[in-house]
Amino acid sequence: SAGASVALSKARRQGPGRTPCRPTRSGGSGLGYSDSKRRLPWLMSRLVWVGETDPSPALIVPAAIRGDSRAIARIVVARGSDTSVTRGAGSSATAGAAANAAASVSTHGSKYSGIRRRRIRTGPATVCTSIVAMAERTFVKFTFLKIDPAWQRRDSEQRAQDKREFLAACEDYATDRPLRAYSTVGTRGDVDLVLVSQSPVLDDIHTFAVVLAQSGLAKWATTPHSYLAMTKPSPYSESETRPELLVSKRKYAFIYPLDKKREWYQLEPEERMRIMQDHIETGRRYPQITINTAYSFGIDDAEFVVSFEGDEPGDFLDLVQELRATESSAYTLRDTPIFTCVSMSVAQALDALDGTATARTEPAIA
Repeated sequence: SAGASVALSKARRQGPGRTPCRPTRSGGSGLGYSDSKRRLPWLMSRLVWVGETDPSPALIVPAAIRGDSRAIARIVVARGSDTSVTRGAGSSATAGAAANAAASVSTHGSKYSGIRRRRIRTGPATVCTSIVAMAERTFVKFTFLKIDPAWQRRDSEQRAQDKREFLAACEDYATDRPLRAYSTVGTRGDVDLVLVSQSPVLDDIHTFAVVLAQSGLAKWATTPHSYLAMTKPSPYSESETRPELLVSKRKYAFIYPLDKKREWYQLEPEERMRIMQDHIETGRRYPQITINTAYSFGIDDAEFVVSFEGDEPGDFLDLVQELRATESSAYTLRDTPIFTCVSMSVAQALDALDGTATARTEPAIA
């Protein structure tokens, strides 16, 4: 039955010999961290659950939406600095409210390029409809993690639990936000795992980092590199801004920060356009390589974060070597460090850390 399934799920999350879970609270407000923010970071409120006073957190669990499915409706419309949530009395009222909200965003929200509709089933009898404005600019956070070698000497079940907690936080974020994972085991000595999280709302990325830091694995991790960037239209291309980067199914990603010399910005716009056209034409000779450019001016140390996707590292090597001979390369100040990343699921990237496929296994029930 549904009740038995929920009970079993709770038992698995708690593990053997643990007392019933309770939600952690923040600042005496009676709310979990996510809910205490002015903006709801995701479409559903989240709570971080822990057992007794154990400092090791457990899974992130979506809060239930209570009520009769015929009387529940939810519209979430991003409006720049706030998020408004409207609940209607029924489906017909909801449809009208949704239309009004969509018109409001289309008319007043120049930051947003369209409306994305998503139907969410939260339980056997509860269905809600959400309408979310799609932003023209998206924050992209590149997080590079290094795991302390001492973590490998932990008991296998402890390592498995650490990975499960980390995975739960990632899957919770990825419910309605883009998240990509890459392994750099064997390709870099200073990084083991790369996460690329994206959202039109910077608070989402902040909250994700807070929740992720409460996982067992995060306590053994350092962040030797970290880049924050945004998508925006390129001044050298008429292509529309992509709402999401790194979307291909190609096996590898090559990521690096990029800075231009100040002399570059002193050139006339027409001259920069001429130089970049040669650069762009060189890239077009490698259709098997996808380029993603994100901008970091003023929000992080680098000016750009560039990421390429491909199935053959040799193709990217040839492209970079050819780009070195272009005129634009003479204006490059920095384009290192370069990270060669193997694309995979979060669970696979976690299992690559200790060579044990335990990220998705549940603890035994006593």
